[in-house]
Amino acid sequence: MLDIAILLEDGWPGIDWEELAERAVTAAIAHSPYAAFVNSAATYEIAVKLTSDEEVHQLNRAYRDKDKPTNVLSFPMVQCDLLEGTANTDDGEVLLGDIVLAEGVCAREAQGKGISIADHAAHLIVHGTFHLLGYDHMVDAEAEAMEALEIRALANLGLPDPYGDRETGD
Repeated sequence: MLDIAILLEDGWPGIDWEELAERAVTAAIAHSPYAAFVNSAATYEIAVKLTSDEEVHQLNRAYRDKDKPTNVLSFPMVQCDLLEGTANTDDGEVLLGDIVLAEGVCAREAQGKGISIADHAAHLIVHGTFHLLGYDHMVDAEAEAMEALEIRALANLGLPDPYGDRETGD
């Protein structure tokens, strides 16, 4: 079972963020090797914080040594090599981690892509969820695998391929 907690700060538009985050996280997990988490007897918890660029800037500087805001940060709480055995917890709860989105960055990127902030945030939550599940995009092969999973999860939500505007070639 999934338990998604939303922490919503001022500045974000008034939409049903709980429902959006629930759908995005569920779609991501359902399209991963950990799809069983969705219907597991154990409770898998993820916190999604929708906050300001300033807070994300501080977190990005503190945890990644990058002195600027970014669109999404993920803070996994379970090592990826231990995810398989998480259903055997003592208390039946597994904190997978936190996902943090920056409102201004998200809004500017959405506007630049010509999509709603809700659709872009859904993509960022899907992306962040895959990071919590041990996926990364530091090398091309990992990036391609992660993007393919994101594309499938987003299609399940009725959203287009966010990477479709890339140039392909040599």
